[in-house]
Formats: sequence, structure tokens, C-alpha cells
Amino acid sequence: MAQQLNGKRVAILAADGFEEAELSSPRAALQGQGVETHVITPDGKGIRAWAETDWGKTYEADKSLADANPADYHALVLPGGVFNPDELRTNEKALGFVRSFFEAGKPVAAICHAPWILINAGVVDGRKLTSVPSIAQDLKNAGANWVDESVVVDSGFVTSRTPKDLDDFNGKLIEELAEGRHSEQHA
Repeated sequence: MAQQLNGKRVAILAADGFEEAELSSPRAALQGQGVETHVITPDGKGIRAWAETDWGKTYEADKSLADANPADYHALVLPGGVFNPDELRTNEKALGFVRSFFEAGKPVAAICHAPWILINAGVVDGRKLTSVPSIAQDLKNAGANWVDESVVVDSGFVTSRTPKDLDDFNGKLIEELAEGRHSEQHA
């Protein structure tokens, strides 16, 4: 599979308060397959992780949203946490960035609370997905078909519930990235 992923680039969009494992684990899995990853933050500055019950380390940004072009990436990863998606779901540049991946049929992977961002981006209506259970009703209200499973794939759109699902999440993310664009992926 690593040969299929050579030359691929994945954007990881996050802000302060992302759940540390939900950025570090997918990033390590992708890099282990030879995929180039870029951490993209609203202002291009480092972001501080939330590590389960307290603040974690700071992760340096590779680019700011203003400098990141969705056309340069083959997929998008959205880590969860509570603070991170709450900030990004009100950032119009972030929402436009996210929407562009759906419009281009590129894989998008979101875990935990990250689907909050997808609600505001207007891309969950009619889509099958999962998330942390506490936002299930929000997703249903936005027209999503929410299910309680470790990982759900809907035409290049990968979702999982919590860090305990990261092995499944990472595996499906890599599989969807290898498959490339999905004609059924849509905004």
C-alpha cells in the first residue's frame, strides 16, 4: 500500500484544544505509509493539545489557513476534542476549506467532536456517519444518519467516535486515501 501512497499529501486542520491522540495517531499512521502531512491552523501558529484530562504539548503548524490551498492535498483529517471543533465551526475560512474537499470528491476523515465542523460546513445532510455520542443529536438534526460504530465510511467520508477507535479510523483513512477521489463524495 505504501507505493500507492507515495507523493500523497494530507491536510490536518486543527486549533487549540484538539484531542492529542486524534492528531498524533493518524499523522503517525499516514507518515508510516510515506504520506506527507501538514498541520494547518487558523493563524499558522502552534496549537496546544488536550491530552484526555489536561493540556498536552504544543504542535507546530506547517501552514495557516490563508496559505493552505485545498488543491495541494489529497485528503483532509479533522481531529476532535471539544475546544478545537467549537472554534473551527465558526471560522468561515475553515468551513470553506473543509467544503472544498467534499466538493472535489476527496477523502475526509473526522473523529470525536470534529463532525461539529461538518454540520456548519453543510456537508452532513443525508450522510451516514458516527461521532462521540454527545453530538449524535446535533448530527441527526442536521440530517445525518448517525450510527454507533467504531468507524463508518460513506463514499470517502470516514468517521469514528473516540480515541479508542483510532486503529479502525487510521486503517480506513489510509484505505480511502489509496482509493483516491470518490465520485459519490459530495458537499
